[in-house]
Amino acid sequence: MGVTARLEMGQGDRTAAVRGFLRRLLDSQAVGAVLVAQPLPRKRLRMPTLVTDPERLEGADPFSPCFAVNGARLAARLSRKPMGVRWAAVMRPCEVRAFIEMVKLKQAGTDEAVLISFDCPGAYPTREFLRTGGAETAGDTERFLRQAFSGEAPDPGLSPACRACEHPVPPFTDVHIGLLGGEAGTFLQIEGRTAAGEALIAAAALPPAEPLPSREAALGALIARRAAARDELFARTEAAVATIEGAAAYFADCLLCTNCRVACPVCTCRECVFATDVFEHDPFHVLRLAERGGLLKLPSDTLFFHLTRLAHMSTACVGCGQCSNACPQGIAVMEVFRTVARRTQQAFGYEAGRSLEDPPPLAVFREEEFTEAVGIPAAPAGGGGPGRTPGSEGGRG
Repeated sequence: MGVTARLEMGQGDRTAAVRGFLRRLLDSQAVGAVLVAQPLPRKRLRMPTLVTDPERLEGADPFSPCFAVNGARLAARLSRKPMGVRWAAVMRPCEVRAFIEMVKLKQAGTDEAVLISFDCPGAYPTREFLRTGGAETAGDTERFLRQAFSGEAPDPGLSPACRACEHPVPPFTDVHIGLLGGEAGTFLQIEGRTAAGEALIAAAALPPAEPLPSREAALGALIARRAAARDELFARTEAAVATIEGAAAYFADCLLCTNCRVACPVCTCRECVFATDVFEHDPFHVLRLAERGGLLKLPSDTLFFHLTRLAHMSTACVGCGQCSNACPQGIAVMEVFRTVARRTQQAFGYEAGRSLEDPPPLAVFREEEFTEAVGIPAAPAGGGGPGRTPGSEGGRG
């Protein structure tokens, strides 16, 4: 299943072309609403907005150089109960992957939502984006796209999460918009990857097109550049937090504000233990802890907070970077979570956001898993019996 279509670009403006596509979807009533990034009145930030009037798409800016919230959280809220119409969500690959994880965690639904993704150029950190003035117009976004995809000034000022993201295209989505490639900037390649996606392309009356060979080459170069940055990030972060002392120093400036928890799309506990009285220690207990070492940093339990979050959601982490974006202290939270998540997900043969069909690792029990941890001898090579070790073949992929 899958069709490839051609979306014409007027004057090489990718943003305007996609606005036109979305307008056709609303005009044709193929969808009743579109969730897409728009600028706030008199503000530079683009925020997710639910648009029902085609004329109100004039300011849509889905490829903005900055995204201050992972849209998967908002898409999940809109999909938990019936809206009454089919609606489309235009999201970055990390947002799509987070949404898939939220569906599997029973926090979102797919009955009415159609997911539209695009080749992701990355984004600037929110604070840096605002400090330097940000983008005022869609023309600024187009200049950003040209620079981000040119390869001449690779990943200019992008957030660490984006520089190290090897998923500029999500593994799953209904419609995918190819921003890379094209014939001298005259059209975009649009793929309908599912029956729902094909229906949207048909409703927009887009002409069929052959896949662009130049697009695959451009994607390969972008992924290679980001994978190299990812491996460097892993090596640097593993060295920094290899010991308890190193991890404590890494998070020493944490205020326990829990902004990172709130910003994380896959941190979904309805009541966090750190928001209960479990960690409201009695003054006497705090004094005893201080006496044990002569002093006690307050607030306490900051390292334990991050370790608890890692234990809860590292199997679902998609590396969107919103945890670092939300930290008022500028702690590089994403680097640690992405580094640990890589090892956790490899251990289960799992990749967050890859497919709706892959069960979350901790949602199922498999007797043959981690036999070396429980003293069960592994099956002989080629024996076909139980005994899979972390990272080996036969996982959940």
